[in-house]
Amino acid sequence: MKYPEHQYLNLIKKIIDKGNVVKTRNGNVKNIFGSQMKFSLKNNTIPLITTKKLSWKVCLKELLWFISGKTDNNILKNQNVKIWNGNASREFLDSRGLYHLQENDLGPVYGHQWRFYNAKYRTCNDDYTNLGIDQLQNSIDLLKTDPYSRRNIITAWNPEQLNEMALPPCHILMQFHVSNEKDLSLSLYQRSADIALGVPFNIASYSFLMHMICKLTNMNPNEFIYNIGDAHIYEEHISDLLIQIDRKPYQFPKLILNKRNDIDKFIMDDFKISNYKYYPHIKMDMII
Repeated sequence: MKYPEHQYLNLIKKIIDKGNVVKTRNGNVKNIFGSQMKFSLKNNTIPLITTKKLSWKVCLKELLWFISGKTDNNILKNQNVKIWNGNASREFLDSRGLYHLQENDLGPVYGHQWRFYNAKYRTCNDDYTNLGIDQLQNSIDLLKTDPYSRRNIITAWNPEQLNEMALPPCHILMQFHVSNEKDLSLSLYQRSADIALGVPFNIASYSFLMHMICKLTNMNPNEFIYNIGDAHIYEEHISDLLIQIDRKPYQFPKLILNKRNDIDKFIMDDFKISNYKYYPHIKMDMII
């Protein structure tokens, strides 16, 4: 039986078997360019990878942090979320020429661009209310007023502020699409994808976001379409991924989500996952 997760496992196998070997700024990788996966979100499905345990609560905490517009890594650290620590260190910020930023100030990364696009960035502690463009809220409003618009796009790629960011965004553009009046789909373009560690988080994160927006707009979650430019595997991860692709996937779990009337009102307790069956965690180190 074919499961949607086979798309991910087949992508891993394709990169390992046929990928180009490339030396990058942070190590040797195998990569391919241009791939796509599609995941149905119907019937409250949430595509959490099953061939290894996914720390979905960590993923969700990061998403809520993006939605808040915050760029202070201390907020994540206080929730025991460590995924941005390497990029928030003094050493890494200095390597980017960001000597003026305090440690754990990531600059105008995702949250800033989603909620305050192109607002002049000072520090992560400044108040940006009513500055820049609130792309996320604009998209939600557009789904309510003009659902068939072909211009419902959110971009995190801001050339004017790339050099102010601790890390230029990897998942850079999303577009919403409505069919049959109430069926909402989301297409994501990601310029660069760490297949082993990043991609399972990205699949889960944008699917969570889709379900949230459906609650706000009274629409039905339809499909998450995931487009990847540079899909790469670090050589350090290959042996672990060979173990993972030998595992047979389970059905994706279901999401039980409380309804909210404001994107900023969602909290962790609003999200419940049922029937998440998975294989043991495979520990792989993040390559910074």
